[in-house]
Amino acid sequence: MAAEDQVTEVAHAIAPKLTDWFVANSDLFVQYGVNIISALIILFIGNIVVKAISNSVSKVLEKKQMDPAVVHFIGSLVRYLLFVIVLIAALGRVGVQTASVVAVIGAAGLAVGLALQGSLSNFAAGVLIVAFRPFKAGDYVEINGVAGSVESIQIFQTILTTPDNKMIVVPNSGVIGGAITNYSRHATRRIDYVIGVSYKADLKKTKEVITRVLEAETRLLQTPAPTVGVVALADSSVNFVVRPWVKTDDYWAVYFDLLQAIKEGLDEAGIEIPFPQMDVHLNKLED
Repeated sequence: MAAEDQVTEVAHAIAPKLTDWFVANSDLFVQYGVNIISALIILFIGNIVVKAISNSVSKVLEKKQMDPAVVHFIGSLVRYLLFVIVLIAALGRVGVQTASVVAVIGAAGLAVGLALQGSLSNFAAGVLIVAFRPFKAGDYVEINGVAGSVESIQIFQTILTTPDNKMIVVPNSGVIGGAITNYSRHATRRIDYVIGVSYKADLKKTKEVITRVLEAETRLLQTPAPTVGVVALADSSVNFVVRPWVKTDDYWAVYFDLLQAIKEGLDEAGIEIPFPQMDVHLNKLED
């Protein structure tokens, strides 16, 4: 009990001094409290304004019928830049010197930039992609051996979706630094087949059969005209090259249907498509 009495006496002794200190500094507490609340309000309202502005910018760009991937990139860039301004304003409200903050951000940016050179190169590459537009949203492309439809171009990476609905994230520096094959850029594409027939087959008849199959396919383009001809004398077959042209949107549907039609046409004409084979000759040695 003696210890409790001592604690009580100390508390009674300190309490008036603490009360006097709080009263003496009440204006300071009120000022800091107001500043902190103001900073929180700036962050809250600023975040709403930033989203509204970035969404407005995106809508304006969409009305101008710009590529959705470019719209997404610019909208994200505007959002990040404006939020940095809001953050600096909030820090300034709580008494932090904004000039010092800008200097610190600049120094930190330099340090982070040196540490994250890859990220900065991805950002710069993203700007180049938006500027030169080697592809747009929805295009089917192949980038460094990875193929898919372009979903969006983001600040640091490009998002692709494969035909089997897988998401592929490609760093923007990898996009710019490698070869880009855009299968959707032009309105027409050429289908390339190599059809092998037996060495015993009538080559003239084979060409006529394939030509009739091509003429029966209404989705093929007449200009440029399809190409059908012998391209190689292979180990076990005479190879014909078949190269018709189609609209890009019809490519895969025609590819599958036409290949089946060629096989069925050759079967009906009795023209053999041989399996790979090897002839072995045995010579008998006489004693």
